[in-house]
Amino acid sequence: MPASYAYLGPEGTFTEVALRTLPETATRQLIPYVSVQSALDAVRTGEAEAAFVPIENSVEGGITTTLDELVAGAPLMIYREVLLSITFALLVRPGTELSDIKTVSAHPAAQPQVRNWLKANLPDAVWESAASNADAARLVQEGRYDAAFAGEFAAARYGLEALETEIHDAENAQTRFVLVGRPARPAAPTGADKTSVVLWQRDDHPGGLRDLLGEFATRGINLMVLQSRPTGAGIGNYCFCIDAAGHIADRRMAEALMGLKRICHDVRFLGSYPRADMTAADVPAPQPGTSDGEFVSAADWVARCQDGRF
Repeated sequence: MPASYAYLGPEGTFTEVALRTLPETATRQLIPYVSVQSALDAVRTGEAEAAFVPIENSVEGGITTTLDELVAGAPLMIYREVLLSITFALLVRPGTELSDIKTVSAHPAAQPQVRNWLKANLPDAVWESAASNADAARLVQEGRYDAAFAGEFAAARYGLEALETEIHDAENAQTRFVLVGRPARPAAPTGADKTSVVLWQRDDHPGGLRDLLGEFATRGINLMVLQSRPTGAGIGNYCFCIDAAGHIADRRMAEALMGLKRICHDVRFLGSYPRADMTAADVPAPQPGTSDGEFVSAADWVARCQDGRF
């Protein structure tokens, strides 16, 4: 049997469409799972080589289910990311009219992306959340709900019709997906990478978050994502999920992570991997004093001072 990739199913999800853009899927068995949790657990237990799941969208932000699964449990690591433009279709059983729709369903992350359309066109429809948009389409096929917001491509798979297409409240909406596997050596840097970590503070004190962010700022590292997630230890107890520009092999990133490890209660490394939104040619030049060469030169100067060779 070929190696397998788990993904948020059932068949016909945006996750599956994004996954199939990866060239290596031609040699992998793609297995749908009913939830993000079960897909990631398949990796933890060895049932799958990797899992492909949504982690962020440009309208609502982080997909909290995915973030919380990466924060807790046995460690996993991100190896790749994919960006997919998202637009929805309203899928219904054949013969259904807009006036017939009393219930609509989709993944919770879809609701903020169609909220205004729903208010304008189906103000009285009851929203019912589903495990995925494709699962909502399946439930419409079974007669559980009247309509589902999903990709138009899912209509034929579930015997439905697209009553409306190109539904989105925000132009150019995108969802970011990540390929997650068991911890291993990160791939070599490409020059256009990002590093993801989770940080837990030692204690709650004024300026605590500033101290964490300062480890990045003083080394000229740009942050792309900063999100707080509750730890479950009580109100006001949070950890911080961060995406930062750069690779752990970069001297400035490695030093920032070392600094964070010194001052944090805990640090979870989630991976260094290629960015999907740019290539090395698009990466801005580092701020003065923050290039790898300058870090090496400064370390060499300290060594010379220690040897009395300054």
